Amino acid sequence: MQGFLFQATIYLGAAVLAVPLAARLGLGSVLGYLAAGIIIGPATGLVGAETEDLQHFAEFGVVMMLFLIGLELEPRALWNMRQRLIGLGGVQVVVTTGALFAAGSLLGLDPRVALATGLIFALSSTAIVLQTLSEKGLVQTQGGRSVFSVLLTQDIAVIPMLALLPLLALSTHGGGNGHETPANPDAPGVKEVEAARTLIENLPGWAVTLVTLGAVAVVVLAGIYLTRPVFRYIHHARLRELYTALGLLMVVSIAVLMELVGLSPALGTFLAGVVLANSEFRHELESDLEPFKGLLLGLFFITVGAGIDFGVLLDSPMRIVALTLGVITIKGGVLYLLARLARMHTRDRWLFTLALAQAGEFGFVLSSFSLQQGVLAQSEAEVIRLVIGLSMLVTPLLFILYEQLVKRAEKAPDLDPDEIDRKAPVIIAGIGRFGQVVSRLVQGAGIDTVVLDHDMEMVDTMRRFGFSGFFGDPTRPDILHAAGLETAKVLVVALDDRHAALKLVRHARAQRPDLHIVARAFDREHVYQLFQAGANDIVREMFDSSLRAGRYVLENIGLSKFEASEIEIAFYQQDRAGVRELAQLWKPGIPVAQNAEYVKRARELNKDLETMILERLHPQGDAAETGDVVGYRSKDRS
Repeated sequence: MQGFLFQATIYLGAAVLAVPLAARLGLGSVLGYLAAGIIIGPATGLVGAETEDLQHFAEFGVVMMLFLIGLELEPRALWNMRQRLIGLGGVQVVVTTGALFAAGSLLGLDPRVALATGLIFALSSTAIVLQTLSEKGLVQTQGGRSVFSVLLTQDIAVIPMLALLPLLALSTHGGGNGHETPANPDAPGVKEVEAARTLIENLPGWAVTLVTLGAVAVVVLAGIYLTRPVFRYIHHARLRELYTALGLLMVVSIAVLMELVGLSPALGTFLAGVVLANSEFRHELESDLEPFKGLLLGLFFITVGAGIDFGVLLDSPMRIVALTLGVITIKGGVLYLLARLARMHTRDRWLFTLALAQAGEFGFVLSSFSLQQGVLAQSEAEVIRLVIGLSMLVTPLLFILYEQLVKRAEKAPDLDPDEIDRKAPVIIAGIGRFGQVVSRLVQGAGIDTVVLDHDMEMVDTMRRFGFSGFFGDPTRPDILHAAGLETAKVLVVALDDRHAALKLVRHARAQRPDLHIVARAFDREHVYQLFQAGANDIVREMFDSSLRAGRYVLENIGLSKFEASEIEIAFYQQDRAGVRELAQLWKPGIPVAQNAEYVKRARELNKDLETMILERLHPQGDAAETGDVVGYRSKDRS
């Protein structure tokens, strides 16, 4: 018992120390877990032979992860995404596997080993890539959405890969029937499970097929018809821990059933997750199983790191580094070609290529599984794990390379700007979600506009729908003047780059003191910056929509539509007046939370809000007169 507690302390302590540090450095939690394993394993020798046995237990985290992935993938959503998943993600997996298979064959690998290696390296790191995209605000770009589609396809592709790998087993590598010898054959239930498995394996081929299909049918039918009454039965006990116990029971029982019929436990749990994706108990299952999945996966990655043999790297460092760079180059080449065929913009093309060029955490799972099934030899699995780990460590450098390539592309645009052959009283800079609504509203009122945008794809899309626009960078003085800055009455700054928006407002105000400038702001601090730069009307992109959502909440919580509208108006007036006042207290370069005068006045304004709302709802004498709406618009700029 003391030995177990000591080992648990080492594993948990290493994770608690290494993972937050890796996350703070922008390396991601997966690399943190791997680093923790390396520290307690090869580096210090705190853990030893028990790591392999512990890894078999930790692999159950992968089974849970695939169950939770299935819960997120509704059958209808999968069908709606079929073109991008198959056309982009499916082609990436197949072509990358083929390219790596060819490279492995040229290096002299057995064809089956080369194919297994190609499957393992075709996958990318979902954990690292999605976290990095989120941190850098790239998820909603075209390249970010394409990256997500490919990662989703890769997660799904793991299922058929797990089913295919046992078919590649090599007898010379010690592959037998594909089943591991139980760690403790005398444990309760082990003999019964082995007897049932042997019985199924000795059946005729047609009977084995029927049993396998029957097991799949049991999983599907149980998910449709059995989960609801079982959950209702558990609900009557009103014990939170029973929901967790039921979730674990479902995953474990499905895994056992799949193993009995010779299928991958991950395949069965994924299928069950998809079946339950539309269930009202889906979120309950996710919240109950997520902590177990996270801990087991973390433990798995720690054991992988602890099991890496750095002697292999020290024996042939040039070979390992060359293999790592080769995998990244081959994957990057395939991804870049697909991005060109998909006609992605330069920025999105490089994001798509460099974000997915590394190997991924599922590669550790597949390499361990391939080793167990006799597909790979121990030495081959060790080299593959080293290459996967090194490629993941390189991922932050690939994102830095992406940023440098984007900066260079912005300095030297791919296309020359359009020749602007007309002028209008309204210039709209930026035709994204914000600018499109403004443009349609103004043009719908019969007022001519000149629309500028530096995204050629966006301009082409607008033209297909019958709206005219010009390709060019609105922040360039020559393009802005060609659009009629000297004669325009209103400039709408709807750019999605806050720094470019400030640059444009400053230039336009310097050239035309009398021009009315309407600007899009991202947050309050951006409002203050635009106000000082010279904008007249500043619109926070989420403010009006949030007000409307709040009004809907009030209407459906018991207030009348009139009362909800009055509260909305009161909040609108108070907030806009407060922003105008706080703009005078805002100091550039100093966080607002550290500006004592700003914080004091903001707290006072928050207290005044409730009083103002009550006066709206219950007017008494002069309290009913709230006066004119005071906004953060500057009417005296001339």
